[in-house]
This record gives sequence, structure tokens and C-alpha cells, in this order.
Amino acid sequence: MDWKTTYHGKILTADEAILHIKSGETISIAHVGSEPYALVDALARNAAAFQDIDIHFLLSLRKEAPHLAPGMEKHFRLFGFFLGGSTRGPVAEGRGEYLPGFFHMYPSLLDARGGVDVLLISVSEPDEHGYCSMGLGIDHLPRFKDKARLIIAQMNKNLPRVMGESFIHLRDIDIIVEEDRPILELPSVVITGVERKIGEYCASLVNDGDTLQLGIGGIPDAVVTFLKDKKDLGLHTEMAADGVVDLIKSGVINNKRKTINRGKSIATFAAGTKKLYDFLDNNPVFELRGVDYVNDPYVIAQNDNMVSINSAIQVDLMGQINAEVVKGMQFSGVGGQVDFIRGATMSKGGRAIIALPSTAAGGKISKIVPFIDHGACVTTPRTEVNYVITEYGIAQLWGKTLRERAKALIAIAHPDFREELAEEYERRFFEKLN
Repeated sequence: MDWKTTYHGKILTADEAILHIKSGETISIAHVGSEPYALVDALARNAAAFQDIDIHFLLSLRKEAPHLAPGMEKHFRLFGFFLGGSTRGPVAEGRGEYLPGFFHMYPSLLDARGGVDVLLISVSEPDEHGYCSMGLGIDHLPRFKDKARLIIAQMNKNLPRVMGESFIHLRDIDIIVEEDRPILELPSVVITGVERKIGEYCASLVNDGDTLQLGIGGIPDAVVTFLKDKKDLGLHTEMAADGVVDLIKSGVINNKRKTINRGKSIATFAAGTKKLYDFLDNNPVFELRGVDYVNDPYVIAQNDNMVSINSAIQVDLMGQINAEVVKGMQFSGVGGQVDFIRGATMSKGGRAIIALPSTAAGGKISKIVPFIDHGACVTTPRTEVNYVITEYGIAQLWGKTLRERAKALIAIAHPDFREELAEEYERRFFEKLN
């Protein structure tokens, strides 16, 4: 049957659509720019109709999530795989739970927990063949779009039509809610002097022909400013942000020398401003793929000369990385850091970089520490850390002893904290630090 003959029979209001979910089911909600806000709001409005609903969710661009407000735990159980502004509170207050895991294994982890009954997604308007794009954040959606019992889609004409594995046919969508809303944007980042210096050091480790993984924030944006004279770079990244747009437009990133997916920039989700969203719309040079492909270390490693750049909350003197816990509280998550560090390390000619300011809290706290904080965790083990960079330089840790690592890390710590770190060095290694 032609999709046009069934299309209008699938259209409901958001409130009508949500009531097709059954108590006791598991819901997964698309995240970042693909979050279906109309459906999420309807879920909150109709909370009284549900009991024992499990909600799996990643990262929202909204500061508050109505379905996670106090009292909603009577109806919904949140399982956050990566915490952000709207989910840290519920987890810290015991109204939700954090689910640790490597991002590339997220689909498998959901399967291990019983799978997904209901997908709440956003889609673009259909093309002439009936295909819609699921937009800017697809990660686990390719795995479950053919397995979920119920797929409810908010059709939003403002959603970019992104290429790759993001397409779903209208025949596979059970209910359509037509509601156009602006796509939320991340505010533009103002690069600090410290971040600029870190970015310059990071860029010094990037060579012509390398393939990059970049995140979002001041440091990745600073790195981008120092890559404009590079040639034939590739992009294979978990997240695409505004910084890659100018590099692709200028031809710095052209993917000509990539080992796999030659000619294509690859990511699993995108978040930024309208500049990024407009660039991705119907652009064949850029593809979103499932996270079990994009973040798989064995796939990443197939890119020769892979360079990953990630950040951290703390680095201890052995080179252990805490990238997710602050003062004993879960702040974010493992995400794709280990996926890409492991993949870059296995890559022929690859390099894995941890880049961070030397201090936090206005200079009051050192981010290079003798020991990871009590109650924190090791996100990336010392055995997989290659380079650590602060505004004071580059510490190359790969192949170094514990003594050599400590010396290198103290050398790039903030001068205000080097004496304290040197004292720990002397206690640990029975020698004065020169």
C-alpha cells in the first residue's frame, strides 16, 4: 500500500499518542537535537495514567525535564546513561539511576536489560518516497527502530534531514504527532586564553592526513582554530559541533585520506547552533551512523592516524583519568571517551589526548592530583593514556614508568600546586624532584 494512503490515519495529538504506551513498558527517548519535546511534555502531563515505566535517556539540551520533576518517580523510573543539567538532580536525589557503560555498547546494554518497548523520536517531513530523517541524535535508534513494539514520532519541519543511518520509513512509524518546534541550540562558546593555549598544544600533535575525534566546548573549539593550515584531515567522531563546519567548508577536512568511509565525515549525533544544523541538512558529505558502529574501538582503529581529543575532571600522578564524578557525585558519564582512546591507541599511527585546564574553581583546585578523589572513579585506566595536555605543556605518558609519569604530569601542573605534588612524589618514590 502506498504510504500516502495511510499517512493521515496515523496522525494523533501528543496526548492521544502517549496514551498508547502501557504501564510496565520501557521507553527510550531520542536525545540532544532529536529530542521530541512535544512527546516528552505530553508524557509529563499524562503521568497519572502510568505506573512502572522505565525511561532510558541520554542528554537533553533543555535545562529542565518535566517528566523528571519531583513526584514523577511515582510513575517513571529514569535510567540515565550520560548525565546532564536536567538529569544530575534526579539521580543525585535518588529519583533516578545512573547506568554506567561504554557508549558503543549502549544498544547491547539496553538489550541486556530487556530491550525497548517504545521509541519516542523526532523526524523530518517525509520525502517523496516516504522516508523521514531521525535528525541529529540517532546513536541507538538504528538498532531499535525495527524491534520496538511502538514508535511514536514527532514530525517537525525544523528538524534537519541528516544523511546516513538516520532514515525511517513512514510505514515503520506507528503514530505521528505533527508539531513544529524550534531545534534547541547550544550557546556559542567563548574561548579563554587557557583554552586557546591548550588548543595550540593539541593541534601541534595533529598532522596532515590525520582523522580526528573532537567534542564540544572551549578546548575543542580552540583546537579547531589551529587546524586551518592542515591538509586532508578526516572526521570520525562521536559528536559533531559547530567547529567542524568551517573546516569542512574550507576543505581542511575532506576525508580524502581516511582508511574507511573515505570522503565522508562520520558521527553518531550532532549538537550546536543553527549554523551546524543548516550545514548538515541534506548534505551528502556528512553521515550519522549507529553508535555501535561509530564508537566501536575496532571500527575507530581502522582509521590510520586516528587522533582522539577528550577532557577530564582529574588526572592523578599515575595517569588515571576521572572524567565523570565531582565531589563524589555522578556529574556526566563514561560516554565515548574510552571508546575513542582505545580505538586511537590501536590505530596505526594513532594518538589519544586528554586535554584539560590545570585548575578549576577559579584556580583554587588543581586538576592534576596525587590521588583521584575518594568516591570518584577511574574512567580511563592509566594503561591507555597517551598524552595529557594543560596550558603548561604536553606530558607524554605512553611507555613511561610510574616515576616518569609523575614527573611529566607535575611539570604541566599549575605552578601553585607543584610543590604539593612534589612532596607526594618524594613520599612515593623516595627521591627529591629536580
